[in-house]
Amino acid sequence: MKRVLFALLAIAGLTGIACAQAPTPPTALPVGNADDGQTVFRKCLACHQIGAGAKNSIGPALNGVVGRKAGTYPGYAYSDANKNSGVVWTDAALAQYLPSPKDFIPGTKMTFAGLPMPQDVANVIAYLRQFDADGNKIGAK
Repeated sequence: MKRVLFALLAIAGLTGIACAQAPTPPTALPVGNADDGQTVFRKCLACHQIGAGAKNSIGPALNGVVGRKAGTYPGYAYSDANKNSGVVWTDAALAQYLPSPKDFIPGTKMTFAGLPMPQDVANVIAYLRQFDADGNKIGAK
């Protein structure tokens, strides 16, 4: 048995067949630009509102989303998957969610295919970070 295992490992090494590897850690998110994020956010406007006067629509309003527990915006009917996910919307969680929402929270109602470009993800996160829970721009006068 040891000979067979050794032979298989040797063949795999000689032929370049990949053996199981440890998962690759996520790469660092690029620096986001809020102005560019506002442009990318146009893809989200069909379902989400943000800013002063934002209301729930097809999706929840996103005021104050960064730092908020998933499934908790008042008055929105979240899926059980989202409410029970235990996710807090940190930059890191959003960076994993936005490229593929259904992979990050299986069973979510969000049908958006995702943002495949890391720079777009970083820009949208920078844009979202600007708004407090009341929809005011943080630091705006």
